[in-house]
Amino acid sequence: MNLIVIAVVSGALILGAVWGIYGNLSKQTEGFLVALAGGALIVSAVLELINPAIEKAQTGIALSIVFAGALVFTGLDYVVKKKWGSDSGGGLLAAITLDGIPENLALGVALIGADALAVAALSGSIFLSNLPEAAGGAKEMTENGTSKKKVLLLWCVTALILSLAAYLGNQLLAGVAEETLAYIRCFAGGAVVASLAIEVFPKAFKNEQYWTGLAAALGLILAFFLNSLA
Repeated sequence: MNLIVIAVVSGALILGAVWGIYGNLSKQTEGFLVALAGGALIVSAVLELINPAIEKAQTGIALSIVFAGALVFTGLDYVVKKKWGSDSGGGLLAAITLDGIPENLALGVALIGADALAVAALSGSIFLSNLPEAAGGAKEMTENGTSKKKVLLLWCVTALILSLAAYLGNQLLAGVAEETLAYIRCFAGGAVVASLAIEVFPKAFKNEQYWTGLAAALGLILAFFLNSLA
């Protein structure tokens, strides 16, 4: 079941890429969907990763690790996109893979010892996030002159890498101590929060502006609702 959840969530990257390359995606629609997913993700990160972890670990250490997760993602994002650049195929692959690492790390560790319903809000939020992100990214790449075939290949490879990473992480961490797992969840939660601040909400506001506030609130409501079903 865990593998199916991971495959479906990562498969949204391929669906989104196809939508962006061959479909009709307006900037307003993309911004609204990205904000919706962002609102859902920030709630899911707190309710399904950080809060449960704090209940099983030392609060001070756990919160410090949340910050560490944000710090590491921010540093990696800066290095890959500002220093390395994303003009080459390798740079593009690294950039779009990095954006998906926090969410897939979060999904992999959240699924340990839990069924699909228990992480419905998180998996649903990541799916919602992946779809417009891939659609917008793929559309922008094709508009910048990258061939449609190459763009689709890049997103397929990204989906495969992130699926394998989430699944292997889930399997390898399944036997670790509960307190250690709690700290890993905190790290993933911090990385997710940083990715939302750096990548998600700025993009959403740029494309849709003030409707993004309502979209983020709707995402928050959706995440709370799904979480209440568990």
